[in-house]
Amino acid sequence: MGNFLESGRRDFLKWALATGLSTVLLDRGKTQAQNPADTSIKANLILHNGRIATQDSQKSFVEAVAIRDNRFLAVGSERGVMAYKGEQTQLIDLNGRTVIPGLNDTHTHLIRGGLNYNMELRWDGVPSLADALRMLKEQAIRTPAPQWVRVIGGWSEFQFAERRMPTLAEINAVSQDVPVFVLHLYDRALLNRAALRALGIDRNSVAPPNSVIEKDSQVLSCTK
Repeated sequence: MGNFLESGRRDFLKWALATGLSTVLLDRGKTQAQNPADTSIKANLILHNGRIATQDSQKSFVEAVAIRDNRFLAVGSERGVMAYKGEQTQLIDLNGRTVIPGLNDTHTHLIRGGLNYNMELRWDGVPSLADALRMLKEQAIRTPAPQWVRVIGGWSEFQFAERRMPTLAEINAVSQDVPVFVLHLYDRALLNRAALRALGIDRNSVAPPNSVIEKDSQVLSCTK
């Protein structure tokens, strides 16, 4: 079942990527099909003095683009594109920076989101560790068995006023019965005792590769 879901996810992302790129290229093709000499149509926005990736087959870069109503009017040199400048045109000087037209929301977790989105907790932008631990405790109270509390990535200890990670003791204090999994970036995870029990990890368990099991006088906790 897991292989089927993963295969389906890969196929969907391939389809989404191909469709999105086709849309970008088709839109660009439409703008180039307009009469390039018709400069009576003025742009809402001009990006200039930059390196703008065109995404064409030659992977070429241009200096400027003119845009009107979310469509490209002109793509090319600074001099050529400035012909589309009007009194109301917004100019953005890129100062030599690179612009890469891209796709929005290309990185998605549709399957995971559908299965357990309401079980996940995010700490993005939480100002203090005290607030984060309070949120964790509240999430544990409303999480039904046998589900886990999951704090997923997107946070850093440096956003907290305390400027530190939560300790294992603090994670254990959140709940004695509900498994808690706190993901820190992509290099480690903190698990409370209930999570270790659910995984069948005890005092005699050997730590998985690249992992550390921390033991105390009563029971152990684990970080990865």
